[in-house]
Amino acid sequence: MSFFTKLRDRLTKSSSKIGGGLDDIVAERAEPAPRQPEPPPQQGQPQVQPAPPAPRPVENRPGFVGRLLGRDAAPAEPRRELDDAMLEDLEDMLIAADMGTDTALRVTANIAEGRMGRRVSATELKQALADEVTRIMTPVARPLPLYPKKPQVVLVVGVNGSGKTTTIGKLASQFRAAGKKVVIAAGDTFRAAAVEQLQVWGQRAGVPVMVAPQGSDPASLAYDAMTRAEAEGADLLMIDTAGRLQNRADLMEELAKIVRVIRKKDPTAPHNTLLVLDATTGQNALSQVETFRKLADVSGLVMTKLDGTARGGVLVALADRFGLPIHAIGVGEQIDDLDAFDAGEFARALVGL
Repeated sequence: MSFFTKLRDRLTKSSSKIGGGLDDIVAERAEPAPRQPEPPPQQGQPQVQPAPPAPRPVENRPGFVGRLLGRDAAPAEPRRELDDAMLEDLEDMLIAADMGTDTALRVTANIAEGRMGRRVSATELKQALADEVTRIMTPVARPLPLYPKKPQVVLVVGVNGSGKTTTIGKLASQFRAAGKKVVIAAGDTFRAAAVEQLQVWGQRAGVPVMVAPQGSDPASLAYDAMTRAEAEGADLLMIDTAGRLQNRADLMEELAKIVRVIRKKDPTAPHNTLLVLDATTGQNALSQVETFRKLADVSGLVMTKLDGTARGGVLVALADRFGLPIHAIGVGEQIDDLDAFDAGEFARALVGL
C-alpha cells in the first residue's frame, strides 16, 4: 500500500469533516438535475401511444453499446447555485477545519471566480477546493535538501509531544537505507525515555546514537557529536532536542545556546533546522512556527499525527502564511508512515476525493 493510499484511508476525520461538509453545503439547497422534456408532437400528425415496455430479463446488465455510450449511468448529482450564501457556508466550514480565516477567505474567493451563479455539484466543489489547496502547497512541497558538506547538521526542534524523537528515527532509517552514513545525538538529556526511544530506532536502522548522562548540557553534547560525526566521515548528524513550550523563555534560550555552540564548530551549521509540528494542535501550530523561527531559524517543517485529527487544514494555513518548505508528513508510528510531502495527493485526501 502506497503512503498516500494510507493517508487517504487514515485521514478519515479530516476528509470526512471537509468532504462531508462540502456534501452538506450542496445538499442544503440543492436543485435536482433537470429532466429532458419530452418533445411535443408535431401539428397535424396523429399521436402514437408508446408500446408497453418489454419485460426486462432477471440479469439487468447494459449491452455493449450502452456501456460504450455511457447509458445506464448513475443519476446526475444534485447541484446548488454558487451564491454569496453558499460561499459563506464554505468559508465557515474551512475555518472549522483549521484552515484559518485569511486562508479560507482567499480560497473561497478563488473558487468563486468564474463560477458565481453557476450550479455546481459536491464533486465539482471538492475538485475546485483540491485544486486551490494544491496551488497553495505545491511551492512548499520540497524534500529535505542534501548538501555536499560533511557532516550536514540537522537540528530537530518542537514542543513537547510533537513527535520529534520518532521523526528523527524514521528519517535516519530512511537516509541510512538510501546509503547515507548517519549519526544521531540524543540532545534531550532531561528525559530518559527520549534517549531510550532514540537508541531503539538507532538499533533498527544501524545508526549510532550519542548520549550523555541525564541532566548534562545539551549544547556540549551537540558540540561533541559534531566532532565525532566529522571524524567518522558521516554524511548527516541529526540532533534531537528537548521538547519545549514556546512560551517558556528559559527553555527557548537553551535552544538558542545550542545553536550558538554548534556555530562555534561550524559557522554554517545547522544546515537544516526542522520544526516538528503535531497536527492535532490546530491553529496553535502557527504561533509555534513564529516563535521557533525567531530563535532557531527554522528552515523546514515536518507535520506528524495527520491520522489523528479532524483539522488537517492547518497545514494549508501554514503553507499560505509562512511559505516554509514542508519536507515530510506522518500518519502513524511505523517506519513507512513518514514520507515526503506531495501537494496534490494531500489535497485530494484532505477533501475526501
